[in-house]
Amino acid sequence: MQTSSLRRQVKNMVNNFTEAEVKVREATSNDPWGPPSSLMSEISDLTFNVVAFQEVMGMIWKRLNDHGKNWRARI
Repeated sequence: MQTSSLRRQVKNMVNNFTEAEVKVREATSNDPWGPPSSLMSEISDLTFNVVAFQEVMGMIWKRLNDHGKNWRARI
């Protein structure tokens, strides 16, 4: 397991992120490879649930508003 992955798992537990938030964090990480299509599919399925939709969109909004080293443009 890589250090960044371990660090992400610790932050997820400490911040008590929901399953939906954890999946969005994983999909929007700064890892040099993109998220797997299975993860993207799981996130899209979660958006059909009202509560999970709010969690997904809240985390996406937070990630879009990151500044500095945490922000990365994807082309």
